[in-house]
Amino acid sequence: MKTRRTVLTALASLTALGVLTACGSGDAAVDALEPAGKQGGGNGINLSPEQNRVHTPKVDALAAKLPEAVRKRGTLVLGVSATSNPPLAFHATDDRTLIGVEVDLATLVADALGLKPEFNPVSWENLFVGLDSGKYDAVFSNVTVTEERKDKYDFATYRLDDLAFEAKKGSGWKVKGPEDVAGKKIAVGSGTNQEKILVDWSAQNEKAGRKPVDITYFQNTSDYYLALQSGRIDGYLGPNPVAAYHVLSAGQTEIVGKFSGAGAGLQGKIAAATKKDSGLVAAYAAALDHVIGNGTYAQVLKRWGLEGEAVTASEINPPGLPRTKN
Repeated sequence: MKTRRTVLTALASLTALGVLTACGSGDAAVDALEPAGKQGGGNGINLSPEQNRVHTPKVDALAAKLPEAVRKRGTLVLGVSATSNPPLAFHATDDRTLIGVEVDLATLVADALGLKPEFNPVSWENLFVGLDSGKYDAVFSNVTVTEERKDKYDFATYRLDDLAFEAKKGSGWKVKGPEDVAGKKIAVGSGTNQEKILVDWSAQNEKAGRKPVDITYFQNTSDYYLALQSGRIDGYLGPNPVAAYHVLSAGQTEIVGKFSGAGAGLQGKIAAATKKDSGLVAAYAAALDHVIGNGTYAQVLKRWGLEGEAVTASEINPPGLPRTKN
């Protein structure tokens, strides 16, 4: 089993290599991007708990958009996935401090609104349980806008969304569409939009007389990669930044296909999610537009080598991943 020290050593190896990331188009080639310099000198990504995060001043006009109860409380209670998914959200070298692009962007939004961010790391499913119960004001955790999710949640977009198929290095396998995964054993995260895409592709294969996809699930990211390396699965479909980060750090896998997180014909969008009609989404979108405009948003993406996933403005509830076909 991969130890914490092994993971951090592998991540540190990225300092000389850069990070692969999405280009915004579902079928575009994966570009190599150099990550920002390590805070305090040197090259590479800062994995220490001393993050020296990018901050921005409070804007009173933005804070005025918040519901009075949240404004008086002074905190922004945020849900984030506890699964270690660099460069999205993971723990620093002290095994306690949450770091990553999602944490940094959520901090910027809280700054602009004059609130202190309070992060709650939980499992993926419990992110939405927390939103439903009103425990969290928002979730910043690589959540893709989908039409089904829009029934229950409001969204303010802040990154483009691309997915990647990862396979064992030297597989000779390329994924361009549903027919390329027919009969293959593919791992995917439960309850994710990539699962929805894979289920839809499997249905398309069956309708066309091909074998369905053998979809399988594991509890932790490390379990997916162990299964991939041992040959127990043919591939793993996950967020492109995470897959590309792992390809470079471990050197045992390769990206064999990349697609928009919203499926064919629509560019997926990652967004801050809040309970529907909570009165918070307009404040999030305005804060995101502000940090996009003042350049701090770009600084954060550059820190993590994710400039290719930048948006020019935050959209509220844009078209999302289509509903699952029954």
